[in-house]
Amino acid sequence: MFLLLLLVASCGEEVFIKPEAKLRLEYPEPAYRMTQLECPYNFAKNDQAKLQSRSDCWVNLEYPRMNATIYLTYMPIEGNLDSLLRDAQKLTYDHTIKANEILEQPRVDSINRVYGMFYMINGNAATQSQFYVTDSLKHFVTGSVYFEAKPNFDSILPAVAYLRGDIRRIMESLTWNTSSIEK
Repeated sequence: MFLLLLLVASCGEEVFIKPEAKLRLEYPEPAYRMTQLECPYNFAKNDQAKLQSRSDCWVNLEYPRMNATIYLTYMPIEGNLDSLLRDAQKLTYDHTIKANEILEQPRVDSINRVYGMFYMINGNAATQSQFYVTDSLKHFVTGSVYFEAKPNFDSILPAVAYLRGDIRRIMESLTWNTSSIEK
C-alpha cells in the first residue's frame, strides 16, 4: 500500500536542473563627438562618458553606469621620448603578476602623426586596458582604464569590451592641435 502511494505521488512534471544564472550587462550603442579641449590634442568622446579636464590637459572620462574611468595624461616631449615610452611600457607590464596575458596592438597613422600602442590586459589585474600615443616630436598621451571595484575579469568583461572600443576610437580619432598654446 505504501509503495503504491509513493508511486502515485511521484508522478508529475519532470524536474529540470537549470544552470546558474549569469548577470547580463548591456550598454547603449556608442555615439561619438569630437572634444574641443584647450589642449594640444582632441579626440572623439563617447556621449556616455562625462569629461573632466584639468588645466594641465589631463582628462578623466567617467562612465557612471560601469563605475569606470579612462584616465588620460598629457606630457610634452622635451628630449625625453625614450623615458616616456619606457615608463608607459613598464606601467603596463607591472600587471603581469595578475594578468593572464597582455596583447599589444600598434597604432600607426603617419598622415596625422599619431603613433602608439594599445595594451589589452586579460585577467584580474588592476587595469584591463592601457595605451599611449605620440607624434614623436612634441606630444605624448597615455591612457588607462580603472574600475571602482575589485578586479574580477569574468564579471566585468562586457564593460571591458565596451571601453576597449572607446579607447580604439580615442586612438583612431586623436589629432594634435598645433594652434593651441603648447606647454
